Amino acid sequence: MPNYQTPGVYVEEVESGSKPIEAGSTNIVGFLGVAEKGPVNEAVLVTNWTQYTKIFGGMHTEGWLGHGVYQFFQNGGTKAYINNLKELPQKPEKDEKAEKADETLKEPVKIENPKDIAKLIIGNDEGVGKKSGLYLFDTVPEIALVCAPGVTEPAAQDAILTHCEKNRFRFAILDSPEELEKGIDTMPMPRDSIMGAYYFPWIEMYDTAADQNVYAPPSGGMAGVYSRVDSTRGVHKAPANEIFRTALGLKYGLTDAEQELLNPKGINCIREFAGRGIRVWGARTISSNPEWRYINVRRLFCMVEQAIQNGTNWVVFEPNTRDLWKKITRNITSFLLNIWRGGALFGDTPEEAFYVRCDDELNPPESIDAGYVVVELGIAPAKPAEFVVFRVSQKTLGEE
Repeated sequence: MPNYQTPGVYVEEVESGSKPIEAGSTNIVGFLGVAEKGPVNEAVLVTNWTQYTKIFGGMHTEGWLGHGVYQFFQNGGTKAYINNLKELPQKPEKDEKAEKADETLKEPVKIENPKDIAKLIIGNDEGVGKKSGLYLFDTVPEIALVCAPGVTEPAAQDAILTHCEKNRFRFAILDSPEELEKGIDTMPMPRDSIMGAYYFPWIEMYDTAADQNVYAPPSGGMAGVYSRVDSTRGVHKAPANEIFRTALGLKYGLTDAEQELLNPKGINCIREFAGRGIRVWGARTISSNPEWRYINVRRLFCMVEQAIQNGTNWVVFEPNTRDLWKKITRNITSFLLNIWRGGALFGDTPEEAFYVRCDDELNPPESIDAGYVVVELGIAPAKPAEFVVFRVSQKTLGEE
């Protein structure tokens, strides 16, 4: 308390001790690919398709980035960082008369990512201001999803998964190959990871540049579905049983029997249902760990962990006393209470849904002397109803 010398009334501001923890955005996407034009190896924020086309051009035949970003915004995406990995050579202007003459002879357009796309995605880190590929996204902490449309090379997908695992709060959305070379049961898989999801098959969409329908990778549209579900329901809702906007058809139509082969492997299917349209019909990660089987569970933990990390920075260098432990416990409990009320946790009461501990058992004298404050918390995530079973039997006369 200040040492007052003059008689009078003094007003002091006293902190309440409450430091609210807020959940950050979970639907900002980092896109990797080759654009038609624009800056190279810069993380540029775009918030709509028109803005993207002004900076990076539109859809083109040298890569799938434009198609993926278009799908993203059409499916409800709102914010994306674009990393254009390569500058394309400028094409000569087309002769309008020849173009009109060719309109009646239009051939199917062939779109491919560059042959060196895996090397471009892996990138290099040569210090501040000299980062390329995935290393550039290390400088943009708000990115929560990473997407490289049409990139199916194992080395590139492995690098994307490693990047997400290293950054801890990021999740990868990966594409399957366009063509099935062998049977559906031999489809190649990315490596095991709790930080990624894998989608099959490619979807049919309208290419505005080619003025015809093409089969395009679904990862960009899936990033938009994630964003839409996060905004309308929350990150705890599985991004499945959702309409895939922009999809006019599918490269492969799947049956229940065929999906039975894919779903246990963590291959999320996109399917067409009569009267219900083309929908996302899978919500699994590519992890073999049953604790992290579902996308929404993994992403819920990412959100909670990041929010707690960012919301408790004020604790560093505070006096390590029981009073501090009580403040930490109160703030985290308040945050998790809001998460539970939003339907993200399983349990009829807060006590069933989560717990927070910060006490003498977790913080013995030797731990305090070493400068540690240890907090333990557990949450019970609400898992998706993936298999809905109705048991139907005949009711005999006289049964109550």
